[in-house]
Amino acid sequence: MKVSFHGHAVVQVETNGKTILFDPFITGNSLTDLRVEDVKPDVIILTHGHGDHVGDTLELAKKHDALVVGIAELATYLGWQGVRTHGMNIGGSYEFDFGKVTLTPAFHSTGYMTVDEQIIYLGMPAGVVFSAEGKTIYHVGDTALYSDMKLIGDKHAIDLAFIPIGDNFTMGPEDAAAAAKLLQAKTVVPIHYNTFPPIKQDPNRFLELLEAGNGRIMEVGDVIEL
Repeated sequence: MKVSFHGHAVVQVETNGKTILFDPFITGNSLTDLRVEDVKPDVIILTHGHGDHVGDTLELAKKHDALVVGIAELATYLGWQGVRTHGMNIGGSYEFDFGKVTLTPAFHSTGYMTVDEQIIYLGMPAGVVFSAEGKTIYHVGDTALYSDMKLIGDKHAIDLAFIPIGDNFTMGPEDAAAAAKLLQAKTVVPIHYNTFPPIKQDPNRFLELLEAGNGRIMEVGDVIEL
């Protein structure tokens, strides 16, 4: 299994002959190394309905007939736009041919902001536990720190966790380090920082706070093989 990071919260997983793209915010993402015309996902998994996570989902899904997996309301809305979707909800799991997806709570907000200044509610935000080839990845999504992360860590043997550290909209480095301790992942990678001025952070600060010393800063385009 190959796992690569592409700026903000964009994570790509290659496993079981499939390319899976998490939160494909490419257009408008100054930190990413991806180009929409070069990305060919088989599956897109979304943590929630904000624009910096849904990103280029519609264009990519339509162009490549990619399956979009996400919370029920978001999946329904995108299905109305003409893409293949699989809706789920918090606490639910589903075995796909490419791996198992479980949605966990994420304490955040969600909604699509239209050009005429309307906000469309798109269901609860989520984290995503993804398991394939005997390995488990946890994309925590946009969230605050919450104590039930310990339950998630106890239930799942997490090999690699992607944790937001940007503060302002999500956890900051201190709370993210506490989350890492609860999750007990073998390796934790900071995400969702430095894309915009309000979430400017030094990822080394996050690594310094990790009691287990299990942090890794992934530069854009870096790959971890599990």
